[in-house]
Amino acid sequence: MSGTDEAKTADFTIALDLDGVVWRGRRVIPGSAEAVLALREAGLRVGFVSNNSTAPIGAVVDRLRRAGVEAEPSEVITSAQAAAAQMRSVLPEGAAVLVVGETGISEALADVGLSPVASHSGRRVAGVIAGLDTAFDYAALDAALQAIWSGARFIATNTDPTLPVEDGARPGSGAIVSAIATASGVDPHVAGKPHPPIARLVRTRLGETGVVVGDRPDTDGALAETLGWPFALVLSGVTADARQSGADIVADDLRGLVPALLGAAGRAVSADPGR
Repeated sequence: MSGTDEAKTADFTIALDLDGVVWRGRRVIPGSAEAVLALREAGLRVGFVSNNSTAPIGAVVDRLRRAGVEAEPSEVITSAQAAAAQMRSVLPEGAAVLVVGETGISEALADVGLSPVASHSGRRVAGVIAGLDTAFDYAALDAALQAIWSGARFIATNTDPTLPVEDGARPGSGAIVSAIATASGVDPHVAGKPHPPIARLVRTRLGETGVVVGDRPDTDGALAETLGWPFALVLSGVTADARQSGADIVADDLRGLVPALLGAAGRAVSADPGR
């Protein structure tokens, strides 16, 4: 790649999932920090696109730094942000929204001018956002049910059935969302990967051209399809068999993907003389 082409690659994005790509549970996946550095040194834009809605953006940035990856808050996109943006598009400023989830959702709602409400408050709400909540219980399920039956908008951060951790997987947001949908008889609008609300955030904040990297064909791979980008699958998360993945690129981990990602960026630049 020529020096001119290297400069042009700044318009090419590597959109990385986090769980299963950079870390798995509390364990950093070996080589992930070095891989991000190599991609950036080649001039590529790197962003982080996660369906995990639990943590505030500052906490995600701090965790990335502890993992050896420098990141700005604007480079991190979560399903909580996508859900909040979607909710704000249908509710007026200041509207109360019931949070079945953790602090990442509450922060995202406040950032767009909505008022997050806890399930135990008893306050009447105009919307319900459900995501991963490790303290989810019957009371939270009942609060969501009553709100939805009273006319509240129902949005899910994502429907991932599981979350990869060090020793396997744990129940994901999809298990909680399914419980609420089953009880209420109402299916939610889904904001996270692979749906249009988070795809819009990716295009707006990270750019129009790139590659999606992830460990789930049904979310990361489908997001790539929504964006019209190639999909690069890593086998360091929940997917162990790539045969039915539909991935354009496959490697054991992010470090193993680097040569192919650099090649994809180079081909994209060469194919578009206007870049």
